Amino acid sequence: MKKKIANLAVVNNKTYEATRATNLQHYDISSALQTTLNFHELITIFCEKIHLMIPHDGMVYCNPQFNLEFKKGMNTRHSCSYKLTIEDLPLGELRLMRRQRFGNEELKLLEALLCCLIYPLRNATMYQQALQMAQTDPLTKTKNRTAFNEAIAREFKLANRNSKHLSLIFVDIDHFKSINDNHGHECGDIALASVANLIKDSIRGSDILFRYGGEEFVILLSETSLDDAEDIAERIRLVIYNHTLAYGMQTLNMSVSLGVSSLRGNDSIGSFIKRADRAMYLAKANGRNQVKRAQ
Repeated sequence: MKKKIANLAVVNNKTYEATRATNLQHYDISSALQTTLNFHELITIFCEKIHLMIPHDGMVYCNPQFNLEFKKGMNTRHSCSYKLTIEDLPLGELRLMRRQRFGNEELKLLEALLCCLIYPLRNATMYQQALQMAQTDPLTKTKNRTAFNEAIAREFKLANRNSKHLSLIFVDIDHFKSINDNHGHECGDIALASVANLIKDSIRGSDILFRYGGEEFVILLSETSLDDAEDIAERIRLVIYNHTLAYGMQTLNMSVSLGVSSLRGNDSIGSFIKRADRAMYLAKANGRNQVKRAQ
């Protein structure tokens, strides 16, 4: 039987210090939690440190803000769950599980010990928020070029290590300069944001969209073959082509040119990117509003 989820609201310094002095006299939980800003490491350290005081067979931590969920140990009949917050800042939810029901005294102790986790989780949350801001394009709310460089390096290694497909789609808005010249840069900004939203609505949850620069976007598709990536690119092209953008008393019809490439055995990251980029420019050279696959 699960204990009803409890909310830990504001935990002030006085409460934190009192809890620390009373309950952690012989334990180094607090200092151990100051060694990392990684959510997984924080929760792992906390659960390991409290295990002798509050034995448990498994744990689950989820944080929807950062799309995080990780588990360790076994799912069991009994559990206790806590939504962790401080000053209206959500810090995720922690659930501990074991075969026997948690006693009232154990729950009181756990709730006191959780005070030591609050501040490290807050620091980790603020750090991750800062990272997200640094890797987000403010206009289109997509990931930026810096984020792309990190993501493709990671996915390139994973695809080669596991012999998995990896594909890229380069997207360029056709005649974008004329939109700025004829309607102004505010209209151009609206067009960029609109195209970004249409692409987001057209791709899968596992695909990642980046603003590569100017009016150019790139989509990273893990475990996706060239044929499947081409199908997704064609879907994007049609969605944008069939969309009418309203600006003031005027309407604009836009189109995009797309280039698609898939990772090959002898590829470097550079050759992989260049092949998709060349395919996109070929689409533009051949009349725009079309998809070209890399040869």
